[in-house]
Amino acid sequence: MVFRAASRLLIVISVLEGRSFPKRPKHMLVVEAKFDGEQLATDPVEHTAKPEFATELAWELGRKALHQHRLQRTPIKLQCFALDPVSSAKESIGYIVLDLRAVEEKKQAPKWYPLLSNKYTKFKCEIHVGAALETVLVDTFKEKEARPREASALLSGLDPKSTVPVLNEEEGYHQIGPAEYCRDYFVLSVTIVFATQLEQLVPSTMKLPERQPEFFFYYSLLGNDVTNEPFTDLINPNFEPERASVRIRSTVDVLHGYFCAESKLQIHLCCGDQSLGSTEVPLSELLKKGSTEVDQHPVAVEGAFILVPPNRTKQKMPQLPLNMSPTLGVSVILQRENMAVQPLIPVNAPTEPKVPQEKVLPPDSGQAEGLPHRSQNVLSQADHSPLTEDEAAESEVESLQFEKGMKPKDKVNNGLVASSQKNPAPASSSSEPVSAQKIVIPATSHHFCFSIDLQSIRGMEIGFPVNCILRYLYPFFGSAAPIMTSPPVEVRKNMEVFLPQSFCAFDFATTPHQLQDTFFRLPLLVELWHKDKTAKDLLLGVATLQLSNVLTSEKTRFLGDGGEQCWRQTYNETVSVTAAQGSSNRIAELSYTITLEDYGCVKMQEILVSDSSQCAGAGQQQPVPDTEPHYAPKPRETLEYKAALELEMWKEVQEDIFENELKKKEMAHMQALAEEWKKRDREREALVKKRVAEYTVLEEQLQKTLRDLEKREQQLFSAESELQKLKKELHAEHERNLQELQDSVRRAREECTHQVELERLKIKQLEEDKLHLQQQVYEAENKQKTLEKEFQQYKEQQSSKPEIHLQSEINLLNLEKVELERKLESATKSKLHYKQQWTRALKELARIKQREQENAMAHLKKQQQELEHMRLRYLAAEEKELGKTDRQELEDIRNELNRLKQQEEERKQMQDIRDNSAGRVDRLNSRKLNENMDDYLSRLIEERDTLLRTGVYNNGDHIVSELDRQIREVIAKRNIS
Repeated sequence: MVFRAASRLLIVISVLEGRSFPKRPKHMLVVEAKFDGEQLATDPVEHTAKPEFATELAWELGRKALHQHRLQRTPIKLQCFALDPVSSAKESIGYIVLDLRAVEEKKQAPKWYPLLSNKYTKFKCEIHVGAALETVLVDTFKEKEARPREASALLSGLDPKSTVPVLNEEEGYHQIGPAEYCRDYFVLSVTIVFATQLEQLVPSTMKLPERQPEFFFYYSLLGNDVTNEPFTDLINPNFEPERASVRIRSTVDVLHGYFCAESKLQIHLCCGDQSLGSTEVPLSELLKKGSTEVDQHPVAVEGAFILVPPNRTKQKMPQLPLNMSPTLGVSVILQRENMAVQPLIPVNAPTEPKVPQEKVLPPDSGQAEGLPHRSQNVLSQADHSPLTEDEAAESEVESLQFEKGMKPKDKVNNGLVASSQKNPAPASSSSEPVSAQKIVIPATSHHFCFSIDLQSIRGMEIGFPVNCILRYLYPFFGSAAPIMTSPPVEVRKNMEVFLPQSFCAFDFATTPHQLQDTFFRLPLLVELWHKDKTAKDLLLGVATLQLSNVLTSEKTRFLGDGGEQCWRQTYNETVSVTAAQGSSNRIAELSYTITLEDYGCVKMQEILVSDSSQCAGAGQQQPVPDTEPHYAPKPRETLEYKAALELEMWKEVQEDIFENELKKKEMAHMQALAEEWKKRDREREALVKKRVAEYTVLEEQLQKTLRDLEKREQQLFSAESELQKLKKELHAEHERNLQELQDSVRRAREECTHQVELERLKIKQLEEDKLHLQQQVYEAENKQKTLEKEFQQYKEQQSSKPEIHLQSEINLLNLEKVELERKLESATKSKLHYKQQWTRALKELARIKQREQENAMAHLKKQQQELEHMRLRYLAAEEKELGKTDRQELEDIRNELNRLKQQEEERKQMQDIRDNSAGRVDRLNSRKLNENMDDYLSRLIEERDTLLRTGVYNNGDHIVSELDRQIREVIAKRNIS
């Protein structure tokens, strides 16, 4: 068992909740949704301020139907009602209209929609509604025989371009694909249904054969040449639709690949051995990859295709508008052989014995024909004015009205009866036979059914309630009486009302060309009347319905009562009703639906209409037995006289009959001549119209070409001038850019050269410096080695002398002295740097203090206290650090002096050389010490003076007093030394 899933869609409307409703305790709320003629409703809920519906309403349909509804803008109408459970009364509160085009398959958030035409005017009633599309998978299954795994591999690797149909003459089918795996039987049928505007394919310069030419359609079906029955009239082509069918043995996948490779069926209109035009029917649309649609029902490609002239004449013929283009109606159907919906009926058409096809006609459509211009309304409205008996009989004879469910023969018989009762003649009134009339319905006429449904009227902009009646009249449909809706309905402002008994259908017979011409020329005018019981009816406005819109809508195929293929076109629209008097303002909107059904061609019929009459012959008198005496008979009573009289009467009757026959023949000849004259007149008129249209199109093309040439010449002139201007500007800009580029390149090259030279010089200088440094390092190393050697030698020489020991001690002392001087100098420098930083900080502090005094006198005391505390902490830390440093230095100096004094005293006892040496050292140290104390004293004095000059400190401050004390101590020490 193989399961397959077919994709369908669900339109889901979620009615969630409401808000801003008034409370009505004894009532219920319900929401009804209407779409595509189907109505769904939610469960009744309590009539509260916030009713909770929580209901989903869904409609299932296919993607093609959804696309058609979106094209027709079919709305989804949600209508809210208040129900009274006691009386079961339903009261309309308002409605919501949803646009189907806005509904998508992805999830959308629900929205709040206000009720239109809300009955509760003081409340803003809203309903929370969501709309979405959901995909539904319908599982279908079909039994198939088990096949080996290599079959699928073989079919998947099959090249569609190399697949060729092979004829099996014994069993009568075409094999497409491998015979051992492709075992399903199909029937492919091609039907040419109708053709229009074929005369447009014949150029004015083309010469047709002198004798009456014959035209036919030709196409090739699986390598078999197929032609239909020839016809002679291009203006009104009269040919029976023929179906050509072939049996195919294959599979769906292989057929899909074959139809994709052979994607088009080309159909030619031929005259003799030349093609006047052709069209292409796409076969690739029959089957979709992986589709199982053909297993469920026949698949078809149907439509009206435009015939295109061949390349050799296409350039000579002007472009025609769409409504005048030659069109061919073709139907291509593919179905499984066991699912054939119609039996194939062979006809006596030219057949080829080796081709497994049969040309068939569709079953008898069972449709009667009528005259092109006359028909009668099917529905009998209550307000129609009745026809008289004579008019009814005449209408029966002329239009042969159609009614659904009645057979054509019955209608013809009704027409004959009505005609015979029109002027009944007594049998004894005349002895002459009366010739019968014949009404001929041409075979090119089609049986049409046109229906009008005036659905609703809304948006009334009239200040008073209107008892609305709609009225219209269209004599083309064969109804002489106006059509009116009944009974009148009351329409108020901002209210939509559905009209009762507003559907009306007309059955009639006419040619498609005449129907199209009439619909384009004559719109249908619908009158809006106000019916007043006390006064005269008032015409309020008129709505114009363009019936030609239905001809542009999509065609759908359906089967008639006799199984024949019929076409239906439907069109929905809302038009404005304009005021009949005064300004042409809109006073209302009318929604309507019109449907046109084409039941196909009707056959040629001749209806015989004759009066009831009989020939009155002379009575034959018989001789009476003679009981009286024998007398001589009178001359008028003799047998000879009676025979002669009877002969004369017979002659008169025969003469009358002969005259009637002559009259009938004369009438037939005259009628044939008239028909031929009308036919030729129509051909001439069509030819004239065609040539006028061609010349008009050519003239328009020529004028357009001239305008285009003039415009193009102006554009070329302006473009040339603009081009020259742009060329000059571009040339100047190019020269300027080139010069700038050259200058920039030159500058860049010079800069690069200069940079390279600089870098080279730097490298050269660095190399020289490197060599010089290396030379210095080498010399220093050599000098160091030499000095080390000399020092070693000198050390070895002087190691044994006592002067050496003294000299070494002196050197040590000198080194210690140098180290002390270095420390003193670094301390002096650090103190000087710190003093400078301190001085700057004091100056900055003075400025900040002055600025703060000026800006915030209120906070001065607090800031002074904080600053004083900070200053004291800072000075204390600094004094402490300075004191420690100075005391340490002084202590070091004292210790050094004491040590030096002790050494001096010890050295005095040594030899003279040592005494001289010690004296010199002592004098040098004392001189150095005096110089250091003088520098220290001058530094202390300078620091004291710097603090006093800042203005922040005075002689009474602690830090100034401390500096004075240190100055006095240094001066005292200096005096002592």
